[in-house]
Amino acid sequence: MPPKVTVLMPVFRAVATIDEALDSVVGQTLPDWELLAVDDGSDDGTVQRLACRAAADPRIRLLQRPHRGIVAALNDGLDQASSGLIARMDADDRMTSDRLQWQLEAARQHPDWAVIGSRVAMVPESSLTDGMRHYRDWLNGVLTPPQIARDIWVESPLAHPSVLFRRDVVRSLGGYREGPFPEDYDLWLRIHTAGHPIGKVDRELLAWRERPDRLSRTDARYAPQAFRALKALHLANSVLSGCDQVQLWGAGPDARAWRKALAVQGIRVARYFDVDPRKIGRTLADGAPIVDWRETPRWRGIPLLCAVGQKGARERMRGMLARMGWVDGQDYWCVQ
Repeated sequence: MPPKVTVLMPVFRAVATIDEALDSVVGQTLPDWELLAVDDGSDDGTVQRLACRAAADPRIRLLQRPHRGIVAALNDGLDQASSGLIARMDADDRMTSDRLQWQLEAARQHPDWAVIGSRVAMVPESSLTDGMRHYRDWLNGVLTPPQIARDIWVESPLAHPSVLFRRDVVRSLGGYREGPFPEDYDLWLRIHTAGHPIGKVDRELLAWRERPDRLSRTDARYAPQAFRALKALHLANSVLSGCDQVQLWGAGPDARAWRKALAVQGIRVARYFDVDPRKIGRTLADGAPIVDWRETPRWRGIPLLCAVGQKGARERMRGMLARMGWVDGQDYWCVQ
């Protein structure tokens, strides 16, 4: 019988943290798992530690391959996994002892959910910037499929090593993709636009390590402009398909960055809405006017992207638009 879940862990030069990560898997209250560790050409003693642990526990499998990067490692792992349910894990993080039990129960209760995440702790707390604390709090606050669908264009709503997903869904969409973008967020957007619900267990099931040499800190694929370009691509291929113009709420730096990303997809900005009376009446470099937000109902037929990043502004915009009868996810989408 195949195991109930495959824990997929790509590994590269993780000798300092691998035992702690493995201990958290071995200590699961759910015993029926396999751990597939895909070593991506480590040269620091990681392979030796993995081989030692695999010899002691037959549920641990080691797959060695030359260094080709995380996307290739993840896809190799998908091909080799024994279970149809895949729990992602990184070699420098820690699962809570009941993580797999909670996520498999959620998968049983919600057979339509393609991805099941969780709330996370970020460790060590002392290393977190104000921006990371804000992101953690936001991520831990979007839990249900409607909440995630509403905010998926704002930021990645899932910590990659916290998720459990259905392998058949991911493979039907082509697996992970290589490109100048974050591979996990690209996958969540493809799953979402294909119509599959994404949900979370409302529990803190992962200690997610924050460190300055993490890929998301050092690789251009995880820079803000890469995220924005990816969102613009997926928007153009889904809710904005067939549109050659949009409207933007906001005329600050975020909106101007969005203008450039949308232009790459052949979509121009027809106008900007703003609440600042000092901006209203001006024209930006693309020739589009800045209009008083109260005139929004005049152009309801044109898609609206709300691109304001200040804390609290998104909820204020949603309240204003709701009072005018606009529907989130139908008439407008919040982005960042």
